Amino acid sequence: MSKENKFCQSCGMPMSKDPQGGGTNADDSKNLKYCSYCYQNGAFTFDGTVKEFQEFCRQEMIEGGHNRFMAWLFTRGMNRLERWKNK
Repeated sequence: MSKENKFCQSCGMPMSKDPQGGGTNADDSKNLKYCSYCYQNGAFTFDGTVKEFQEFCRQEMIEGGHNRFMAWLFTRGMNRLERWKNK
C-alpha cells in the first residue's frame, strides 16, 4: 500500500494545493510524492542545488503574492525533504 504524502517531498508545498493533484511519472501515471510543479514526465523540473531551489521558490512565492518573510519561512526546511536529504 503506497503512503500518500501531505507535502511535496521536493518543495514542501501542501499536496492539497497542487491543482494537478501530484506530478507525473514517465508512464504518465500520477506521482503522489512530488507536486506537478516539481515533477513532470518522470523528471524534476528544476536541476540544481537545494540552495538554488530555495531561492527560486522564494522568488516564485514573492511574485505570487506572498510576503518575503512567509516565502523564507516556507522554504527554509527544504533540505530536510526526501529529495534533498542526502545531497
